Amino acid sequence: MGIPIIDLFAGPGGLGEGFSSLINQEGKRVFDIRLSIEKNEFAQRTLELRAFTRQFEVGHAPDDYYEYVRSNPKMSRTVLFENHKNQSDRAIREAWLAELGKTPDAEVKQRIQLAFGGRTAPSKWVLIGGPPCQAYSLLGRWRQKNGEAFNNDARHFLYRQYLQIIADYKPPVFVMENVKGLLSTRVKNEGMANRIFSDLQHPLAATGQGGRNDLEYQFFPLVEKQGTSDGLFDLSPESAMPPPEDFIVHAEEHGIPQARHRIIILGVRSDWIKPERMLDRETSGISVDQVIGDLPKLRSGLSKEPDSPELWEAAIRQIPYSHWFNNLGSDVALQTALESASRAIVPNLNRGEQFRKSVAKPKKLADWYYDPRLGGVCNHETRTHIRADLHRYLYASVFAREYGHSPVLADFPNELLPLHKNVEEALHKSKFNDRFRVQIAGRHSTTVVSHISKDGHYYIHYDPSQCRSLTVREAARLQTFPDNYFFEGPRTEQYHQVGNAVPPLLAHKIARIVSELF
Repeated sequence: MGIPIIDLFAGPGGLGEGFSSLINQEGKRVFDIRLSIEKNEFAQRTLELRAFTRQFEVGHAPDDYYEYVRSNPKMSRTVLFENHKNQSDRAIREAWLAELGKTPDAEVKQRIQLAFGGRTAPSKWVLIGGPPCQAYSLLGRWRQKNGEAFNNDARHFLYRQYLQIIADYKPPVFVMENVKGLLSTRVKNEGMANRIFSDLQHPLAATGQGGRNDLEYQFFPLVEKQGTSDGLFDLSPESAMPPPEDFIVHAEEHGIPQARHRIIILGVRSDWIKPERMLDRETSGISVDQVIGDLPKLRSGLSKEPDSPELWEAAIRQIPYSHWFNNLGSDVALQTALESASRAIVPNLNRGEQFRKSVAKPKKLADWYYDPRLGGVCNHETRTHIRADLHRYLYASVFAREYGHSPVLADFPNELLPLHKNVEEALHKSKFNDRFRVQIAGRHSTTVVSHISKDGHYYIHYDPSQCRSLTVREAARLQTFPDNYFFEGPRTEQYHQVGNAVPPLLAHKIARIVSELF
């Protein structure tokens, strides 16, 4: 058995996947996830299914698992689990549907002790997780303009559930992830970052179970920054908080095809061995097209009107005859590129499905993504878009291809601007002026966030001939989920899970550093 892990606020399992995918020289998993706790029922179902695959030896998930994710109507989840009762029972125990902060503490403790075999915590184990971050995000704080509502948001203090488990079970090592907005968040005039770090440093004192010297943790950066001393953050009362960048990991600098900037805290108990290295920086980045360009081409659908491949194609080929197109003015090059793109639309594209056969591999990270037993890709189907958005998406993708950057609202013809109350403000200020954002070929993507579940405006495919937003699988590729990682639930919920996750490949690299501490 590997080093035990407890995963809190697990989401669909990005952190856990990274740790559980670390394999030793004997081909065994270095880490063993004993318990994942998640409140969202669809994310928990995803966790449970992935936990099921880990009950088998590495690379030996059963054939009927693949039949299930290929959407074989003869292989339901119920039948799959009944076919492998011992493994499914263990998976069901591992992936627990519960809301920390509302589930009674006694029940949480009981489940953790069960995960540890009914005993106290072992001497070697790791706590991982990311307390919900919506309250710390810059967008979340902007939306809560009412100061009282913001100050009273209970989500600010969900980290204390994580803290309580540290105090109760004293893990030698923990890894905690959150948005960088935490560093500037103030609640009732108190900086949340200072409070959280101080509490994590002295968890017994913070939870009223002991003094400051009874249990102490030190924090180590995962990336080399200025302002650190021997890689150790000095959080003594006399010291100033290290600069914010010391806590932030820029995922795109470490082999992830996405600009995802997150606080990742590596906490080590003061009596434990200290880490000797940090994350390696990649000399060259990985671009969007290098990880999604191999996926089957799809069309979007027409929303609020009849849809078919022929009607969709006609809606786009109509663009050169539209009023806004003929009013583009002096930008002849863009007008020519748009006309060419509208005529290059591939006929008879379909919209994808839950599973699509394919033998293609991405240009980069193929060993990480590709599973030859899968025989294709799952969760790869498109949204529908209103006709006006099809025109906006084609315009945006062609503009990005011509000028090397995604257009802001001021770059759009007036007739293509959406009828939204914030558009006028966005045209004259910087806030939300990039309402339609293309993920540009040749560059890493922008941050994949849970808002992708609402609409696709920030995630427009770079290929004008597909004229659409990204599929769940494309977003999952940008998040570095392996292709055999299946997301449960309705498509909106699948997007939500992907956007909330930690990139598994980044977690895998962190897991390697953590493994050296054992």
